[in-house]
Amino acid sequence: MNRFIPTTALAAAALLGASLAAGDAAAQERKFISIGTGGPTGVYFVVGNSVCRMVHKEAAEGRKKGRKHGIRCAAPSTGGSTYNIGQICAGELEFGVAQSDWQFHAVNGSSEKVTNCPGLRAVFSVHPEPFHLIAADGSGIGSFTDAKGKRMNIGNPGSGQRGTTEVLMEGHGMSADDLAVATELTSSEQSQALCDGKIDAYGYTVGVPNAGVAVATDGCGAYIVNLNSDVEKKLVAENPYYAFATIPAGTYKTTAEDVTTFGVMATFVTHENVPEQVVYEVTRAVMENLDDFRSLHPAFANLDPANMTMDGLSAPLHPGAEKYYKEKGLK
Repeated sequence: MNRFIPTTALAAAALLGASLAAGDAAAQERKFISIGTGGPTGVYFVVGNSVCRMVHKEAAEGRKKGRKHGIRCAAPSTGGSTYNIGQICAGELEFGVAQSDWQFHAVNGSSEKVTNCPGLRAVFSVHPEPFHLIAADGSGIGSFTDAKGKRMNIGNPGSGQRGTTEVLMEGHGMSADDLAVATELTSSEQSQALCDGKIDAYGYTVGVPNAGVAVATDGCGAYIVNLNSDVEKKLVAENPYYAFATIPAGTYKTTAEDVTTFGVMATFVTHENVPEQVVYEVTRAVMENLDDFRSLHPAFANLDPANMTMDGLSAPLHPGAEKYYKEKGLK
């Protein structure tokens, strides 16, 4: 399969004016890339669209200065981490955002919950993603096992949220059968469902702060549960892609004290079959405009190139990304 898809005739026609203005760039083949993200209220959606914004900012077409890379990009809402990995490996997406744990499992074939994809390649990491157990006001949930007999959203199939929730349930000797109801709502549906009294809790792996979480915490008094039992300690000790994380006091209205939990990194991934120059240009566009990128979401505020080229990259680097990092002395 040709993983590198030029724009359709319709898209090419829409861009004809810019092509004519670009002079010699008009002769270069148009290249269209798709980035898998997550729910429209989540940070993954912002990551993908921010990358596209940087790619388009760098493009020379229609400008006196810029990169004559010919790349155009879109970042639609998708099912999340494991869905994105599966679609990248099937050749339907060129890039995607995924949790560092599912990146690891995909490239190593170590979990049946994600597509075995030895050709998956890392590009950079983005923000830390603590796992949130969010409980309704008055639910009486003070630990993960307190969810037994409750109505809990375990996440939509294909999401990293769903995968991590299942890992936690297994670690605590639980399954969906222990819940009164196990819903499969998307990240854009779960907070309102909790506020409407349809569920008692949900698990969510997401950057901090998050507007969707605020709908529940600030909107209807939901709170985030500490997850620092022996089960979480064992997961962190035995798995290099997990680490303990703190959700600081004051992050949300009901976060009166620091919340201790564990989490992963959001990572940007691709496939070994995506051309080196394309990955190079996408990597360059983000890194050369990192101040602009940081301004697009609070979760990006502390991004550091030195960490982005190392943290959470549990698959081999794509040669295109590696080429850029070596040029900049980052590798």
